[in-house]
Amino acid sequence: MYKSKTIQLLAAILLSTTIHSPNVKAQGTAKVKTPIIEIVPSPSSSLVRINATLQRYNFIRPWEKGAPTPRRGLGAFITGKQVLTTAELVENSTYIELELTDTGEKTPAKIVGLDYEANLALLEPIDAKSKILDKLIPLKLDDSVVSGDRLEIWQVEDNGNSVTTDVKVLRVAIANYFIPGSRLLSYQVKGSLQYHANSYTLPVIKDGKLAGLLLSYSSKEQTSTLLPSPIIQHFLDDLKDGDYKGFANLGMAYAQTLDEQLRKFTHITDKKGGVFVRRVIADSSAGKGGVKTGDVILSVNGHTIDSRGYYLDARYGKLNFSHLVRGAAKVGDQVKMNIIRDGKVMDLKFPLLRKKPSDYLVDPYMFDRGPRFMILGGLIFQELTLPYLKFWGDKWPTRGPLNLVNAQANPEPYEKEGRKKIVFLSQVVKTPATIGYQGFGSIILTQVNGQKINDIQDLAEAFKKPNPQGLHKIEFTDHPKVIYLDAKMALTINQQLSKYGIGQLQNLD
Repeated sequence: MYKSKTIQLLAAILLSTTIHSPNVKAQGTAKVKTPIIEIVPSPSSSLVRINATLQRYNFIRPWEKGAPTPRRGLGAFITGKQVLTTAELVENSTYIELELTDTGEKTPAKIVGLDYEANLALLEPIDAKSKILDKLIPLKLDDSVVSGDRLEIWQVEDNGNSVTTDVKVLRVAIANYFIPGSRLLSYQVKGSLQYHANSYTLPVIKDGKLAGLLLSYSSKEQTSTLLPSPIIQHFLDDLKDGDYKGFANLGMAYAQTLDEQLRKFTHITDKKGGVFVRRVIADSSAGKGGVKTGDVILSVNGHTIDSRGYYLDARYGKLNFSHLVRGAAKVGDQVKMNIIRDGKVMDLKFPLLRKKPSDYLVDPYMFDRGPRFMILGGLIFQELTLPYLKFWGDKWPTRGPLNLVNAQANPEPYEKEGRKKIVFLSQVVKTPATIGYQGFGSIILTQVNGQKINDIQDLAEAFKKPNPQGLHKIEFTDHPKVIYLDAKMALTINQQLSKYGIGQLQNLD
């Protein structure tokens, strides 16, 4: 009797369960397939806690690294053994581990995909045989978000409890990401958010699917900026063939054409829109594609550009036209531009490229490696980078060394000289070889021992060839113009520099 009731109860449960299987057309007696019960993703079943140890490089004392710093966040389990998170969470990481939110099980992890400009990273266990993620439910991507949609921000507390916060999408726009100047598609949402368990990265969900990752939150305005799923999909698709290309750069700066005098000057008074090209990087997509300073861009890939630089997107409404290059297209795709040059309408067509940070005269960002530098006799030389200038704080454009700030803002004259990088004397350690030079610093090199210095490797080679008097002749763009260094004494002092706390004399890679 007891067994009979149990069987009847199980049968009732199975018949009342939603069956996710192809419909079977009834012919006589109905055929019932084995039911497949769909398990709905949840914070505890689809999120992974990420623990990272970071160690930043010191750009003022380039032979040093900062103290190890812990960072914690949440990642989205997406497929196989892979977890998606932001690049910001794992920048300069020396150790990463994945932790299950319910049991606390952990396993060391490695980065298998990384893009700082898109602020995305893909992780997986170092141990390929690890089964720690096997019981999790992967999150699929949702790319249907539009203004007015309701989303959920998922969090998990230290005790494993799930926390969800409802937010509303206010608008879709182009916004700055982690790297200054890196602007990509974003969702702007509104809703009061409380951070639980100090989570640094939070997944955002629509109808059980991953809609994006939280980038920033303003408690005052109760608004958040989200990294959206179309950018995530672009990142994941690019990784599939093992040859990651990243997001294309147009490589130009523009100005709005709202001013009537500017419109007259550029011969576009009879046009409705257009933006004025005020600068073009020579070896960029635009530079190689024939775009010139003074051009007015009227349309990109058939989309009319208005006087503010916006076009009408079929899904999102008005967006900055950079999305047509940075989001809607890929590296290698052809871009078509309709422009006005000197009053004449022209069409341009060229492939989209990505200029890597290392390809710039002054690296715009640098992670996971230290600055390139060389020390000789107490003179400290290094390549100029934006992270170096940012050691002067948020107001570095006015507080940093004026000549270096100007070089970063106006690289063209140095590039025309054939420079790959700007090498400068950053500071001087007081030694017997540098007596009288202690006050010098932030001076750009031109030549050493008669050899032009176009990067740090050139400097290393030049120091191998002192003059017949055994001296190194070092020349600069500014005062003191020329200094001399005793070659033998400098090498002797290099062997003793450890007492100054300098454990590394150069990094040329």
